[in-house]
Amino acid sequence: MARYEIAFAGQLIPGAQAEQVKANLAKLFQADAQRIALLFSGRRIVIKNNLDAAGAEKYRATMERAGALALVTAMPEEIEEIELAPPPVEAPAPAVVAPVAAVATSMETPVRRLQVAPRDEYMAAFIAVDAPDFGIAPLGEDLQDEKAAPQAPAVDLSQFSLAPTGSDMGQAKAAPAAPPPDVSHLKLQE
Repeated sequence: MARYEIAFAGQLIPGAQAEQVKANLAKLFQADAQRIALLFSGRRIVIKNNLDAAGAEKYRATMERAGALALVTAMPEEIEEIELAPPPVEAPAPAVVAPVAAVATSMETPVRRLQVAPRDEYMAAFIAVDAPDFGIAPLGEDLQDEKAAPQAPAVDLSQFSLAPTGSDMGQAKAAPAAPPPDVSHLKLQE
């Protein structure tokens, strides 16, 4: 199914007044003067894309009634091709989680590797990545490594002691209030 885009490059239909077309487009698109000025900058600006033929014709006719010449162009159809990896020759055995000691002693066992076919040139850069084919653990399996219980740090507190209940803990006492100044030698004059 063909898809279309509607673009505008500032061109008017013959006989249309520029100020009237700008006002019509401002009302049509509910846009401010700054956005309308961008439409008339001379550059090709896409108004709407991914439309079917009927929708594209509706936009073109509406813009033509407003006095603007709309450009309708077909969009290229982009189809992403995906190349699937060939199925494995033999069915792989279900993944089994082995204890750490068994893994360390059996180093001769080959590690299964994941093989992926690239879907595009970007993903082709990752074709030579050597990544193990990780299996899926059985349902309910605990995947977290066991952690030892945390140990409290050894702190020497022998230099500290407790004060008896209700004792003064050494808060700074407020300084006594200064005596009021002696004003007996002062007199008021009339």
